[in-house]
Amino acid sequence: MLTVPVRQLGETERGAVMRVLDADPFATAQVAERIAAHGLSWWRSDGRVYGYGARRQLESLLWSGAHLTPILATPPAVEAFAELVAGEHRGCSSIVGRADAVLGLWERLSGTWGAAREIRPNQPILATGEVPPIAADPAVRLAENSEIDALFPAAVAMYTEEVGVSPLADGGGSGYKRRVAELVRARRTYVRTEHGQVVFKAELAVVTPHTAQVQGVWVNPAWRGQGIAAPAMAAVVTDALRRVAPTVSLYVNDYNHAARRVYARCGFRSAGTFATVLF
Repeated sequence: MLTVPVRQLGETERGAVMRVLDADPFATAQVAERIAAHGLSWWRSDGRVYGYGARRQLESLLWSGAHLTPILATPPAVEAFAELVAGEHRGCSSIVGRADAVLGLWERLSGTWGAAREIRPNQPILATGEVPPIAADPAVRLAENSEIDALFPAAVAMYTEEVGVSPLADGGGSGYKRRVAELVRARRTYVRTEHGQVVFKAELAVVTPHTAQVQGVWVNPAWRGQGIAAPAMAAVVTDALRRVAPTVSLYVNDYNHAARRVYARCGFRSAGTFATVLF
């Protein structure tokens, strides 16, 4: 029996939830976008939100859906959230969020949830609100609806490289292609093509009033090492700041030194550290 103040939150508490999310806008962007789109009513949301703290003093949140995400989770909140979900069947594909909370949760859940496929304990969160100091690649542009079929193999290749499994596994191909198409139609996918072939792509996978979060950055292997990534990212950042949000953010694996150099050249600065536990 829980002896700590954890409860599932509903629509009447959206204001308090948004205040917590707004206190850490780069780390909470994915959850903030989902709540903005679907609300907190469980029957129309793709995840549940739990709160830690008194009703008038909400301190920490836990998003529980396809991903498990602790938000501003203090050590007592991590303990309480772990106690809450430890007895449930694991339905999430990952635990992702600020590193201290994610690793604290995993320390308490690993004994009951079994082995993880991979743990990435150090993923720098990077952000910028300034136009990049380097020239943008004029060939990078928003993808067009007619390019979805050409873009899809590049998106699959990026996902497989990044996550370690194909998004087409277990019948997931149709859902993943719908997501690719959705981002294109929302004018959130950038490409550079040469002779009809995608050589660079990136998406604004998450957009909130505070930030546009870049994901899915990919350079065609045949074009790697030719210096196209930094000017291409500069083009993405420049357009996103002009058209979408006041800042651009992302997170990257600490060992991806090439990508980190690209982001540094584009003016990104540290905004903390994520960790991800993959199942």
